[in-house]
Amino acid sequence: MLRLQNSMTRTVETFEPKNGKTVKMFTCGPSIYQRPHIGNYRTFLWEDALQRYLEYLGYNVHRVINFTDVEDKSIEEAEKRGESVTDLTEAVARRFMEETGRLKIKLPEVIPRSSTSVEDAAAVIRTLLDKGVAYWHDGDVFFDPLKFPGFGRLYGLDMSRWPKEKRRFKRDTYPGQRWNLGDFILWHGYRKGESVYFDSEIGRGRPSWNIQDPAIISRQLGFSIDIFCGGIDNKVRHHDYNIAVMESASGEELARYWLHGEHVLVRGKKMSKSLNNVVYPEDLLGMGLSWEQIRFCLLQKPYRKRLNATRDYLLRLGARYDAFRERLSGLLGASRAQGSGDEALRGLAHELTAGFEAGMDDDLNTEAAFENVFETVSKLRDLAVVGRIGSKDWEDIEKRLRKIDRVFQVISYTNELSR
Repeated sequence: MLRLQNSMTRTVETFEPKNGKTVKMFTCGPSIYQRPHIGNYRTFLWEDALQRYLEYLGYNVHRVINFTDVEDKSIEEAEKRGESVTDLTEAVARRFMEETGRLKIKLPEVIPRSSTSVEDAAAVIRTLLDKGVAYWHDGDVFFDPLKFPGFGRLYGLDMSRWPKEKRRFKRDTYPGQRWNLGDFILWHGYRKGESVYFDSEIGRGRPSWNIQDPAIISRQLGFSIDIFCGGIDNKVRHHDYNIAVMESASGEELARYWLHGEHVLVRGKKMSKSLNNVVYPEDLLGMGLSWEQIRFCLLQKPYRKRLNATRDYLLRLGARYDAFRERLSGLLGASRAQGSGDEALRGLAHELTAGFEAGMDDDLNTEAAFENVFETVSKLRDLAVVGRIGSKDWEDIEKRLRKIDRVFQVISYTNELSR
């Protein structure tokens, strides 16, 4: 049984979707005013592994990921560069699609954007205005968290700190991990001279970042889903804002399971431009790692643990990947005996699946899952080179390896397995 650590309940729970074998999953996508770094890609990779493992278990996964293309940061960055928001974000989106393809990240066929979900945002805001939890102020629309019982429960916010006086925060995002103790913006009303705006049922302006995910989720998945995923930074403000908006609008629980992945550190520190330690895929390629090894390295550490991306550590993981590929090649390249092997051999074949599932069922412990497969492949290789694996056993072993690799997307890089 798959068990996941739920950030909301702070416990490990057996996964049970609302509707049988159908899973609705939302994964926070990139803000495409700047290109993703390896920390962003680590998040997208464990979310990819989660989707693939759910499908491995027989679930039909309806996953949505989004592009944030209209926000304060994209507008400011475009103005800084002297180009349009569209030109800026399209270039980043193209690079994202290219790099996710090389990393074998499985994405939905259509990725909705902030700019294509304005009417959906306006519709949700209209509902919130009608219910009295949102209000107009100086041409903008704000959400009053004090009108939503249980605000901040995902993070565990101490509401006794809430100020007595009315405060409003009108930027899409704020730096750092602080909580903005006040009302947050949902709609930026149009000001004369602004170049980025939309006409909607609530007037001219643009949706804030805080309403964009709810707008997209409500249109694509409905108001209640099974799994909501993102990076650990989203536990401060963003996801509690999403909960307050969605549940105020619908009266339903937004998500049953909340999953948050930890940071990639560089020399023990969080990546930031100010520290000049932001790492991109080409930096790892320059170290001699391949795209296959990059996927492996970023997936190796369990998603809820920080990954300290030192050069030595990454190269050591790359060598581990190569060692596995060597053992797999030795297994698949061995001569094949006739008939079937002994009972002990069939037990090893079963261990391939059992060890993989034991790791993945333990809150996506990709490290344990891989090490279990590595150990069993090594034992099978030793038997194969002395001719102890029969033809019928080969069929079973290859079938299990192919199924496992639909999740790992690592074995297939050897071009050894038939497809």
